[in-house]
Amino acid sequence: MFSLRTGPLPRSDDGLWSRRLLAASVAGAVTVATTLALLRVPRFEVESFACVLWLFVILTAMLRRWRPHQDSRLVWRERVVGVDGVEPGLVARRSLAGWIDQVVRAAWVVAVALIVTTLLPTDPPWARTLRLVFLGAAAAVAVGVASYRQARFTGLLALTASGIRHGGRRYDWSNIDRVSLHREDGRLNGVRLRPRVWRSLAPAPVVGGRDVAVPEVRLAAAIEAYRERPQALRVGPVRACTP
Repeated sequence: MFSLRTGPLPRSDDGLWSRRLLAASVAGAVTVATTLALLRVPRFEVESFACVLWLFVILTAMLRRWRPHQDSRLVWRERVVGVDGVEPGLVARRSLAGWIDQVVRAAWVVAVALIVTTLLPTDPPWARTLRLVFLGAAAAVAVGVASYRQARFTGLLALTASGIRHGGRRYDWSNIDRVSLHREDGRLNGVRLRPRVWRSLAPAPVVGGRDVAVPEVRLAAAIEAYRERPQALRVGPVRACTP
């Protein structure tokens, strides 16, 4: 199986607990603020907003097909906060499309939560408490988790000596046999990492894509340049070997 690191149990001495506490604090504050804002939304009839919901569905489908121009570069950082520690490396920021996708996903969770709360009774005293709990859980899922991940790591994608991290997942350099451009619906959408040892029926992982501001060709060139010498990323600053 391709070496995938999502962090089973964090060590007490990995030096990341302050970052975890900061990310948890940010997520908690955003969750509380979102919950309070949702509680101020008046109750409504779902039928009256059916047209808005259909427009939202169409807009979501169109946004998934939209792809802005990607012309960013991997940026050198001396401190890249990753899954297991802090080390130097090259970082790719989230693209405009990635930010919009984050907002759309959160909006969907919030919209479903608001629709469900309209089906709850209004007379019993426990109804408001149930609505508060339900909206709080939806806010935690919609914006709390996203806020935690955003504050927890440095950048959406990073190349360090310990591996390639995309989001909260890390892929070891030692198990990357080949790099190729990944296509989806006839368009480039990420870089495929073919593993040396492949014991799983799952497809090879793909990093980058429309959520990352660095184009696929540039990202693939950088991965290929450091695939056989990842230790070079420990000495910096270095520049991404990109076309």
